[in-house]
Amino acid sequence: MNSRPSPFLALQHRNFRLLWTGQLVSLSGSMMQTAAILWHVSLLVPESQKGLALGLVGLVRVIPIVIFSLVSGVVADALDRRRLMLLTQTGMTLAASALALITFRGLTVVWPIYLLTALSAAAGAFDNPARQSLFPTLVPREHLPNAISLNAIMFQAASVLGPSLAGVVIAALGVKWVYALNALSFLAVIAALLLMRALPQRAESEKSEISPRAALDGLRFVFAAPLIRSTMLLDFFANFFSSAMALLPIFAQDILKVGPQGYGWLYAAPSVGAVVASVLMVRLVDRIEHRGRTLLWAVVGYGAATVIFGFSQSFWLTCLCLALVGATDTVSMVLRNIIRQLTTPDHLRGRMTSVNMVFFMGGPNLGELEAGMVANWLGAPFSVVSGGVGCLLATAWVAWQTPALRRYRRDEPVLATQGAAAD
Repeated sequence: MNSRPSPFLALQHRNFRLLWTGQLVSLSGSMMQTAAILWHVSLLVPESQKGLALGLVGLVRVIPIVIFSLVSGVVADALDRRRLMLLTQTGMTLAASALALITFRGLTVVWPIYLLTALSAAAGAFDNPARQSLFPTLVPREHLPNAISLNAIMFQAASVLGPSLAGVVIAALGVKWVYALNALSFLAVIAALLLMRALPQRAESEKSEISPRAALDGLRFVFAAPLIRSTMLLDFFANFFSSAMALLPIFAQDILKVGPQGYGWLYAAPSVGAVVASVLMVRLVDRIEHRGRTLLWAVVGYGAATVIFGFSQSFWLTCLCLALVGATDTVSMVLRNIIRQLTTPDHLRGRMTSVNMVFFMGGPNLGELEAGMVANWLGAPFSVVSGGVGCLLATAWVAWQTPALRRYRRDEPVLATQGAAAD
């Protein structure tokens, strides 16, 4: 009788296990700070400016990503990715430490929060392509879907722990201690990178040059590949229209009236659903036959849950809707990442990831700005409901435009650029 493969297969590889564990600690700290910044900003601005001020947090995150996206991918494909991550993680540690220091000294204006958030995002713009290009080299190719699913579990577990702890720490000790704990959390990834051994070495011929031509090669690859391009568009549109996380302080304070601890649970609710979905995906991802259709239906569920959340006046119904948002987003994220990683050559992974970063980070962060502006004009519930409807319409458009995605099946031998003519 054949036994099922372990759902933790990729963790048997030491270097992947080190990076996975370090990221779990570090991302928990980052998620704490993300939630804390929104709460902090909401307390520092007048009521009439709250929606816009919260939306601006997303804008200052996305500007460095747009500025550095192309060059960061080229750098990740040209340099030693582990050493590059050591530099970026150190930069983010310094930014979090500075934010903690000025908050301990008494911060009464929001612009330093925006500035340090932007500096941390600039470091992250170089960190993400290096990290996303490094981890597929830490496991054999046949273990990559399992590694991607385990990364989803790690990300979502951190997304539960971080905001939940943020709510408790803010209520007990104040927002300044959240920033301090986040600064310490980066040391876990730095330690993991230093402890790695016997990393695969890329041949010089596999490394790109740092030049405008190399950046354009990455763009040409992405936009000539219908499967990769469509997954990025789905990611962007879904998150642009349905990014309501920046409005959670308004829902917690003014609509549901649940205070900082209730806010922490609201912020963590998507990740609770996402953790459940991640665990299921570890076991089921290799059995999903129609991966393209499943991806599209997951994004439809994401938009529908967002619409119901916007109408909700109940704390528990809101938590349920947010959990469904997280669950469907995780199914979508795992399938998108599998498609992209399996159809991208290693020498282009950094550049593919940097282009994807514009969509992956730009969608939610620009969406937070859009959601904040609409909330300022027409109210937070209208902003959320209209965003969910926009997500559904955008998903229908991408499905119609990309037959290759609708047809995509498990283990289908697909070249990255296959299907371009059909589209």
